[in-house]
Amino acid sequence: MRWQALGLVALVVGAGLLLRLVPWGLPLAVHHYGGGFLWGMMLYLLALALRPRGRGRAACLVAAATTAFLIELSRLIRTPDLDAFRATLAGQLLLGRIFSVWNLLAYAVGIGAAAALTAQRPRPPWRPKGRSAA
Repeated sequence: MRWQALGLVALVVGAGLLLRLVPWGLPLAVHHYGGGFLWGMMLYLLALALRPRGRGRAACLVAAATTAFLIELSRLIRTPDLDAFRATLAGQLLLGRIFSVWNLLAYAVGIGAAAALTAQRPRPPWRPKGRSAA
């Protein structure tokens, strides 16, 4: 699942860049909160790919939510160097500029969506353990 999660990270990052960098003419809410939704998905998928063996998916939820919360809180910290970084494209994409509780909601929905999309499905009784569905 680790490589699958990393592949999904790449897809989500690509979708986020397309959403943010291409002028689609979408409503501002879709543009802004869609990016937050995808960013939350990316955080969960990274946690899933990097989780230590033996840690469950609940640990991925906690790691992704904690990371999102801390990065959002970091927007309240103002220093000249940090503000200069936030003014760059990389800074805008990675850290954002303005604290918003609504961003936290978008992240939470994205994290939940990624968790639901990657949830383990029960194995059909006719498919023995350890075999692929080729």
